Order: sequence, then C-alpha cells, then structure tokens
Amino acid sequence: MPNFGVQIFPTDQSIQPVELAKAVEERGLDSLFFPEHSHIPVSRKTPFPGGDDLPEHYWRTHDPFVALGAAAAVTSRITLGTGICLVIQRDPIHLAKECASVDMISGGRFVLGIGAGWNVEEMSDHGADYKNRWKIVREKILAMKAIWRDDEAEFHGEFVDFEPFWSWPKPVQPGGPPIWMGANSKWVFDRILEYCDGWMPIGGPGSGGMANLRAAAEKAGRDFDSITLALFGAPDDPQKLEGRIGQGFTELIFGLPQGDADVVLPELDRLAGIVEAFK
Repeated sequence: MPNFGVQIFPTDQSIQPVELAKAVEERGLDSLFFPEHSHIPVSRKTPFPGGDDLPEHYWRTHDPFVALGAAAAVTSRITLGTGICLVIQRDPIHLAKECASVDMISGGRFVLGIGAGWNVEEMSDHGADYKNRWKIVREKILAMKAIWRDDEAEFHGEFVDFEPFWSWPKPVQPGGPPIWMGANSKWVFDRILEYCDGWMPIGGPGSGGMANLRAAAEKAGRDFDSITLALFGAPDDPQKLEGRIGQGFTELIFGLPQGDADVVLPELDRLAGIVEAFK
C-alpha cells in the first residue's frame, strides 16, 4: 500500500509547523516535508526554474530542522523530512548532528531529502562552489554517514576532511536516516546507487525513468526493490495517481498552497478524501 504525504514552504506568513503537523497526522496522511532556502540575494542573476518571478515564500522559509523538530514533538506516527535540504550550503558536521537530533526526537521518523540546489548567488554567499556542487554533496553525505555510523568518525576527501572525533547523538535508524535524492538528470541514477536510499523526482518519472534506474541498479549489483521511489508534487487526480503508483512510486507527496490555516486545512481535507480511496 502506498504512503501519501504533503509538502509546503513553512514561513512566517503560512500555517505554522506545529499546527500543520498535527493536522496532517489527524487526517491519516503519512508524511510531511519541508523545503529550504537560507536566504535569497536581492540581486540575482540565476533564473528561477519555475519560469516566472521567484515567489516571496522562498525567502521567508523557517529553518527546516527547527520546523521538523517542532513537528516531531507534537506527532507520533508521520514521517518527517526535508524536501529538499541544500547540503551544498551546510557544514556536514553540524548537518549530521541536526539530522541525528531530529531522528532521535522523532523516534526514527526522519528522512533526509537532498539536492544540490539551483541558485548560484545563494550558494556563493555560503562560499559554496557551484561548479563542483555534486562532488561536494557526495563527500558531505559520505562524511555524514561516517559520523552517524562510527564512534570515532573520520573522513578524508578532496572537499571534506577531518580527523577522528566524537559526536552524539547517533540516529535511531541504523546507519542513519534514509537519504532520498531529489534530482532529475542523466547522472542521478549512479548518485542514488552510490550514496542514497531513494529517488524523489518532481512531478514525473524523471529523465530516463524507471528503466534507467533499474538498469543502473543491476549494473551496480544493487536490488532495485531496495530503492524507495517517492514522487514529489504528486498529482491530485485519482486516475493519474493510479498511473504513478503503477510506475512503482510508493511515496506520493502532494504540494500544499502557501497560506494560513484557513487556506491550508481545507486543502488537507480534500487531499485526505482523495487518499481514502487508496487505503
């Protein structure tokens, strides 16, 4: 049976994380995901992938780990995740601790959705190297896995390098929280198979689709069925949902509108009604 969840930019102008998390769990949905942007530079050359002007909620977003910690404290069942975390802009030692903390506070309900980001100017303010962003993401994830796994963690790479140290808490989930790759490119499949547990494309099966992921899994000697398939921006049409489930997606994540409780809660009710037919 598939799982159904929602995602929203949690901002100072929208429904707050605690109220939303309670509402998601009360309505029988399965997950809640928060995106992130640390800030948006006023003078920005990078075009918005959405095609139009960049919406204001991109620069009003809560820190996702603070928001997820608050959501974890008032729920007991739903999965809580980043959708996505901009790993390139975060220190891996701090990020490993944030993930482990949310995982422990939630009782092992955390998923780390990751990506490399698109806003060059935002990355530059963090001192991040856009050209090498995927190489850096890879090393940061591998370094975090070492921190989660080892009592005396160390890592030596081109971009991340540290001598043995101690860091607790460790995640509740063995080996650390599941890592889902939120990207769509011809390189995404090899990246998933090297250091991720799932694929979370936006709106469709992605470049090359399931066949390419399956072929890459076979080449890597990895069980295709061990890879979680999550659809970000799932359609709210039951027939289209059925088609996506038929493709193999087991995690369907709907987008919520930006707004306060009066806007968001009726939409949650509507989505819960659609999901009911699939339970």
